[in-house]
Amino acid sequence: MTQTTLHNPDRFMADLRQILAQGRKRIGLLIGAGAPVAVRVNEEGKLDRDGQPLIPDVEGLTEAVVGDLEQSDKTVVDALLPELGENPNIEIILTRIRRLSQSIGKAEVHGLNGAGYEELASCICRKIGGIVGPSLPNEPNPFTELVSWIGGTHRDHAIEVFTPNYDLLLEEAFERARLPYFDGFTGSHKPFFDPASVSDDVLPPRWTRLWKIHGSLGWEFSGDAIIRTGSREAAILIYPDHLKYDQITRQPFSALYERLRTFLMTPDSLLLCVGFSFGDAQISAVLDEALAANTHSAIFAFQFRALDQEYAAANLALRRPNLSVYARDGAVIFGVPGPWQPGRPLSDEWASIRSTFWKFGAGDGRGEFLLGDFALLARFCALAQATALRPGEEGEQSEPEEEPATATVAAAGNAGPMVSGADA
Repeated sequence: MTQTTLHNPDRFMADLRQILAQGRKRIGLLIGAGAPVAVRVNEEGKLDRDGQPLIPDVEGLTEAVVGDLEQSDKTVVDALLPELGENPNIEIILTRIRRLSQSIGKAEVHGLNGAGYEELASCICRKIGGIVGPSLPNEPNPFTELVSWIGGTHRDHAIEVFTPNYDLLLEEAFERARLPYFDGFTGSHKPFFDPASVSDDVLPPRWTRLWKIHGSLGWEFSGDAIIRTGSREAAILIYPDHLKYDQITRQPFSALYERLRTFLMTPDSLLLCVGFSFGDAQISAVLDEALAANTHSAIFAFQFRALDQEYAAANLALRRPNLSVYARDGAVIFGVPGPWQPGRPLSDEWASIRSTFWKFGAGDGRGEFLLGDFALLARFCALAQATALRPGEEGEQSEPEEEPATATVAAAGNAGPMVSGADA
């Protein structure tokens, strides 16, 4: 007899709403390259659900950058691609180019010497800056809604936001809301990176910590320091190769990765991941090691695609029960994979609240979990303190009769749901 484990999204999202509304738990966010894709704009730069992504994801960024190179440079990149594995992204390509620029000197590889590869790396960075440089739309949007949730609750601990994205969308959202944040830089004329301040935790909790772990637009060298200029230009500090640069260059990135590790090693910490595919080996390794070392921390990963397409996240969750993966059609919770199965409403108002994370009849007709979409997760956070909402576009939704949190159901026969310990 084959058994299938069912996960009830209502129970888990009710618990999460309580955590988000209270402001007592230590919460972090890992916002990946898929998040800005949720902000879609028309040709005039205004929000438009049918428009194009404000900033493409890593795959789209790679295609745009390589496609915009001069033909001679594109020929060199095309020659490098077979050496870089399957579907290399722009960061992997940039790393190889930088390594060649440092190692080959006057020798030539694919027609370029070291100086030629250095210029090619600079050209790629400039094109990255042009693509990820757009400003946040003036209208309310997912980033402003996320910041609204962060600033709308008195907190015992500061929210920590980790992101590999180079854009300035989060900075703009915080500044538009007049909410303070700290990104590791100090000073006013030419703010400089101060690793000692990153490792300390002395600022008030209302100051959000914003950690740009792959670098950012506007980061530049100035003598023996790394400064933040406020510009939208991409320099060598965009995704540097950590092992090949001197101590000054490694400094911000080693400190920021250590901050991520420290956060996850802190007892009773919760990291919410969105827009992150778990394909970045360096970030995923930090998450894996910390989850293994500290069973009192947890990660909730909200994935956009179906569970069988989120294999990197799902495989890690199968090994680390304190990582829960919430995908479109199912989840891995406490190391157990299974499809979603909503239960009875938890209250008279729950049907309207459920519409913020679940859509009946979507997908194959069973319904879909929605929070892998950054825009909808940001809205879910912003509405965490709401006790009732107006009915969504779906209108009145029929409710299932069962209400398992995590249940194991026999696929054959008439065995009913057997609620597991996950209900606690």
